[in-house]
Amino acid sequence: MFAHLRESIDEQARQRADAPFLIAPESGQVLSYLALQQHVRQINGQLNRLGVEPGGKVAFLLNNGLWSTCLLLATAYGGRVSVPLNAVAGREQLHYALSHSEARVLFLAESLRERLEPLPDALRQRLKMIPADEDDELQSSPDQTPNAVLADDAISTDAPALLLYTSGTTGVPKGALLSHRNLLAGGENVILAHELSAQDRALCVLPIYHINGAVVTVMAPLLSGGSVIMPRRFQASRFWHWLAEYQGSWCSVVPTIINYLLERAGQEPYTFGDDARLAHIRFARSASAPLAPAVLQAFEQTFAVPMIETMGLTETAAPILSNPLPPAPHKPGSPGIAFGNEVIVADTGGRECAAGEIGELYIRGSNVLRTYYKNPDATQAAFTPDGWFRSGDLGYRDAEGYFFITGRRKELIIRGGENIAP
Repeated sequence: MFAHLRESIDEQARQRADAPFLIAPESGQVLSYLALQQHVRQINGQLNRLGVEPGGKVAFLLNNGLWSTCLLLATAYGGRVSVPLNAVAGREQLHYALSHSEARVLFLAESLRERLEPLPDALRQRLKMIPADEDDELQSSPDQTPNAVLADDAISTDAPALLLYTSGTTGVPKGALLSHRNLLAGGENVILAHELSAQDRALCVLPIYHINGAVVTVMAPLLSGGSVIMPRRFQASRFWHWLAEYQGSWCSVVPTIINYLLERAGQEPYTFGDDARLAHIRFARSASAPLAPAVLQAFEQTFAVPMIETMGLTETAAPILSNPLPPAPHKPGSPGIAFGNEVIVADTGGRECAAGEIGELYIRGSNVLRTYYKNPDATQAAFTPDGWFRSGDLGYRDAEGYFFITGRRKELIIRGGENIAP
């Protein structure tokens, strides 16, 4: 595994310079691995000139696309920490994230400015707000001036790289601080579970301000040398067209999206299961909320694409469980088995439960965060004395190692894959 994200970007640019990494369907722009490296370095030059030191926080409020992806990777590349803001969060939540994170720079899409304004005076005085026009393509000849050249400082594997705010039962978001080690491990776990290679191409329709979009459909393709089709947002009417036109081999969705696709299945111009334009699709995966077995079955019967149910957390850099790919069995109603990390079911005393016994899911591995940002009480409460992360999810493991979720220690409302405090 790579030591940090800078190494992964540099090595992929060296090995597959002209291979595509990201495709933007709206503009048709294709970003190669070499161009990715160049743009990431250009952005770091800009951050240097803005005075953002290594370890400094860089926030952005953007839709999916070339800009947001390059910013996400550029901050880590320069030893900084990205703070992607939830584009559908309330104004108070956005202000809290900006204040609590101590971000000094905010890249902002004009189309999303109204979600943020008016800013409190303290934030307005502290933040450097950089317009990021999503209608503009990234420059084809990135700035190569000396100011854009990075010092060759060592980046620790355990240096923080990503700060994401999660909803909690108290309604106060917690800042999950993820390191290079966490993000690399999360991406490798996706590769392991789904047997990804450089020939695979993901369709990313989930926002990269969520861990699913950021790790599953950005980090995993980056680490495997694959590529990503990334529209600005999900459109049910364009979903299968994007997969067909750009030869996508897999996609990551949530149950809400699956239901949208099923509702308009009869309007699609494809003969699912017998259409050469879609023959390259290997699988779809579902996460972020439980998938009803009847919906999984309807998807597979309607679209003739295997649906892989999975489970992940922000705190674990996305996946902790996944059903294996066919022809291995996948069990409807189960998010699967552990890939790349340890998962057990424990009782209230921390003892591992026997198969079939309900308890709380504990996770341990390189993908698990070490701390909630500036929240030692939450950090202490989240870990057992021997280092297991307490997920808060209740469930059981069957005799074959498949897990089933039965509830939460403290129930959250889940709407469209979003956790909402009651």
